Amino acid sequence: MKFIDSSFLTTIKSIQDLSVARIRIKFLKGLISFVLSIVMISLLSFSDVYSQDKTGVETYEMEDIVVTATRYEESLLNVPTNVTVITEEEIKNSTALNIPELLKAEAGIFVNDITGNRRNITVDLRGFGETGPLNTLVLVDGRRVNEADLSGTDWTQIPLDRVKRIEIIRGARASILFGDNATGGVINIITKEGTALRYGFSAGAGSYDTQKGSAFLSGSTDKFSYYLSGSFLTSDGYRKNSKTDAKDLGFKLNYFPSDRLKLGISAGYHKDDTGLPGALTETQLRSGINRTDTKYPRDFSRVEDYYVKADAEYTFLKESFFKTDLSFRRRSVLSFASFVGGNFLGDTRIDTIGISPQVVLNQSFGNTKNTLNIGLDFYSNEEDIENKSIFFGFPSKGNYTLKKRNLGYYLYDDFRPFSTLTLSAGYRFDRARFIFDPSSPDRITHDEELYTAGINYRFQGMSYLYASYSKGFRYPVLDEMYSFFANTIDTTLKPQRSDDYEMGIRYYLSNSMYVHANIFRIDTRNEIFYNSIAFSNENLDGKTRREGLELRFHGNLTKWLSFGGSYTFTKAKIKGGDFDGRRIPNVPESKITAQMIITPVQDLILSLEGIYVGERPFISDFNNSYGNQEDYTVFNLRIRYKWKNVTIYGDIKNITDEEYSEYGVIKYPGLRAVYPSPKRNYFVGLTMEL
Repeated sequence: MKFIDSSFLTTIKSIQDLSVARIRIKFLKGLISFVLSIVMISLLSFSDVYSQDKTGVETYEMEDIVVTATRYEESLLNVPTNVTVITEEEIKNSTALNIPELLKAEAGIFVNDITGNRRNITVDLRGFGETGPLNTLVLVDGRRVNEADLSGTDWTQIPLDRVKRIEIIRGARASILFGDNATGGVINIITKEGTALRYGFSAGAGSYDTQKGSAFLSGSTDKFSYYLSGSFLTSDGYRKNSKTDAKDLGFKLNYFPSDRLKLGISAGYHKDDTGLPGALTETQLRSGINRTDTKYPRDFSRVEDYYVKADAEYTFLKESFFKTDLSFRRRSVLSFASFVGGNFLGDTRIDTIGISPQVVLNQSFGNTKNTLNIGLDFYSNEEDIENKSIFFGFPSKGNYTLKKRNLGYYLYDDFRPFSTLTLSAGYRFDRARFIFDPSSPDRITHDEELYTAGINYRFQGMSYLYASYSKGFRYPVLDEMYSFFANTIDTTLKPQRSDDYEMGIRYYLSNSMYVHANIFRIDTRNEIFYNSIAFSNENLDGKTRREGLELRFHGNLTKWLSFGGSYTFTKAKIKGGDFDGRRIPNVPESKITAQMIITPVQDLILSLEGIYVGERPFISDFNNSYGNQEDYTVFNLRIRYKWKNVTIYGDIKNITDEEYSEYGVIKYPGLRAVYPSPKRNYFVGLTMEL
């Protein structure tokens, strides 16, 4: 597959030319000691590990990982793209208190906790910057979490306590199977199911008067399994007017009337009330205002969100099956936001109905295997908006109903002529119809055709090579066509389209140590962006290109030591048009992570994590005329001790007390502003399972 042109080779060469001078001294001071400790222990331990592998006395095997990247379970070795699976054990050992904190340590993912209260968070796959949440599709047990409006993914409605594992599928290849919003990739969150009778609770408290608690009950019989959970989170937040109060309930029930039939139902309820402290300009910070202060003491967001999902799966012809999902979700948001020139009070409710039937046909002819996946997705979204705004002295009131009807069908085939070779290809047709009331014109329809092709080759046990090409797309969301400032609708926005090229290798140095390297390029046309000068969403008149390298490594050296890390290089630029040659805002060129887990004595675990994020242009600075937002380095530590059925843990976030900001914007009329991130903070907790 020929896609590595001269410009791409130039980019890869530029990775090699990155000088140490570009990595800030403050990062090196912290990271060098961290990495050296890993390297020294690694060198001392590697010979033992190697000899154990040779003699067969003791090895630390990495099992073949099963993922649902193709909407059915298959081996990770057969998926021609960069996929990561975060296991339940890795979740327990991490320093994270929520899913976005867990994702920060992953290659190719950029996370911003905007308000510093674990409530307003953006997750960006593959460097889409400000629109990252709209180009990253999030699923919970296969159900779409992204809404058809600008709200994106509400990460607070997915408590980490409920998570069994997380699958990260990078790149636009996922658009073939999942449709809209998957240009950068997919994050699929698999929640826990009932097994044996178990119950438990957790409670914790920390800095900023943070309190967190949860409880669960699970069980199973020959015919049933169930899992029920509830949680709450309350915190004053790092800054004034960043207080949040959230509550969640959820359950999953499965019924097995026969060996071939599985029926399931799940539901969740979420409610929160959160302050929005807004950004502080650099001028305000220089004048002496405290980083914890706010200039927007009245801004807030109140959310009530619930869903119910039913699914059925029937197995036939041994390994083939039919599966269908039916879901309903209602999300209501009341929010007030103020800005230079006015404010708006928005009261919105959006209802979403989805149905996704699919048939997976598995056939074997000797050593030759083939899997054909045929499916259909239908989603109906209806958003009711009541909005009052003041825009530069002019009051306005709007009552709108916005609708989106989305229908897509797909075919995806995996062909394995040999046990070491997998060829895959897929096609999707997708249509979206938007309806606006009142508006003239009052409707618009967009059609998209996508396809993908990939190849995997396995060698030396579990090591494998892969390459793929895919087309991706994203429709405008309802709120990109509707303006809360002017109470108007723009039907001229076009869908954005992309071409995605991937090539990578995962190589196992031993049974317990691997390196994964992936290079990619994404070319996008008609990319949708927010023009802060015109207060409107528009299509870029030039193309965008994202290309780079994702490098990950992991090793279990001994029973008491494992380590891992990643390096991400992303070159995200605009080609042609008014912003030709400019970098895409809020996309760092470099990101480095490192993790080390030590078990000095039985049942005591120490987890140390370091994250470096490089400089990046401010949000809305498409002209790159305001300089870059500063890079930062953060170290986090968790100490966890288990005694019988009780686990006690303590977290220290931002150990070095770094003063930094994850998120920075250019505010009207052209002022650099940041959302200050928390300094050193603490959290202690206890869990009990019986």
